[in-house]
Amino acid sequence: MSKVLLIDDNKAILDALELLLNLHDIETCKAISPQAGLVLLDNDSAISLVIQDMNFSEDTTSGEEGEGLFFAIRERRPDIPMILMTAWTYLETAVNLVKNGAADYISKPWDDQKLLASVQNLLELSELQTDQQQRAQDLDALKRELAERADLCSLIYQSPLMQSLVTMAVQVARTDAAILITGPNGSGKEKIAEIVQSNSDVKSGPFIKVNVGALHNELIEAELFGAEAGAYTGSKKTRIGRFEAADGGTLFLDELGNLSANGQAKLLRVLQTGEFERLGSSETRHCKVRVISATNTDLLEAIDTGEFREDLYYRLNLIELKLPALVERPDDILPLVNHFIGREYSIEPTAIRTLQSYAWPGNVRELENACRRAKILTQDKTLTLEHFRIPVDTSLRLPKKFLVEPSKVMIEQALADNRGVVSQAARQLGLSRQAFYRRMEKHKMPIK
Repeated sequence: MSKVLLIDDNKAILDALELLLNLHDIETCKAISPQAGLVLLDNDSAISLVIQDMNFSEDTTSGEEGEGLFFAIRERRPDIPMILMTAWTYLETAVNLVKNGAADYISKPWDDQKLLASVQNLLELSELQTDQQQRAQDLDALKRELAERADLCSLIYQSPLMQSLVTMAVQVARTDAAILITGPNGSGKEKIAEIVQSNSDVKSGPFIKVNVGALHNELIEAELFGAEAGAYTGSKKTRIGRFEAADGGTLFLDELGNLSANGQAKLLRVLQTGEFERLGSSETRHCKVRVISATNTDLLEAIDTGEFREDLYYRLNLIELKLPALVERPDDILPLVNHFIGREYSIEPTAIRTLQSYAWPGNVRELENACRRAKILTQDKTLTLEHFRIPVDTSLRLPKKFLVEPSKVMIEQALADNRGVVSQAARQLGLSRQAFYRRMEKHKMPIK
């Protein structure tokens, strides 16, 4: 159970705070000096919140003692929230400490309801952060276990969504099932295909990649199945097709949704029979190829409109791996940023928060380009928001409204980032306070 540490040199104040919190089932422990408070903090891991006075010596009103205690606690427990008990004579010091990470300040004499609401809100956030840390530790353990038995091809991720996807990719890789990878542009479909190939029974065979959507309709047959010398204008020697080159290995067909009707028909035949002829030849050839395809197109919708063959869809889609957009997995953003910029660069906290709350319509590819641009524009190895040049509301210095509906995880993260201040969390997600509250109600989140 969470516990609140009360630090004040006035026993009557300690007793009053203890009574108020205990009446609402909030456990407390008390210290009458900074030194005693630090001892309790060092020896009680259940302490999740500190309420501290700003002065401890008689006739002292500068707030320096409270400031010293604040930074001593911050050094021991960097993430623990702190509420400062202030008087008007040292309010400025308390405000400065809030800028340095204090969660809130309460003026003496305090308002019971305001103090209680702040404590309850911060304890809930602390429990949420603890749960998030535990989930992160559990995820790290799963990643290590998976990496010990599979080749993850240096994939960078930290989100549960990606862990589930990668686990499935490794599982189905060892079968001969045709796999369709779906997801928006720039989300990393080719990397998932590499993981499937690297963990398959044909991993020692060739891995041939082809953007079928970019193939000219008149050259599809030659590209996929090869051509004899003189089979078409300009061909002076025999050309090996992609299927033949991939024999005994894996063929990755990217941008499948853009394949022409002619290309779809020819592709279906070789998938059904394993047979094909080079252009300009009547000799039937055979190949055994593991096919992985990828698309950002809604193929079911394309089938309804007659733009994609239903029989080809089911031939290619025995197993579908759905790759989520980057905005659906915000936990992956910071690890990716750190990977793209390298250890020699640092990022200002404001920039980090904005990068994590931006919609990234171009997904990982857009994020990588933004990081490369930032490294070019900076002169001192410290990256600021301006260096990334992502679209923001310049009046607030916050990202534009999300292009997709924020998830419960994103809302929880925004609240944690802003220490429960709803107005700031709403701005971070590009929402009004009312819209933010509606999302909280939708996800059955407690509203204080």
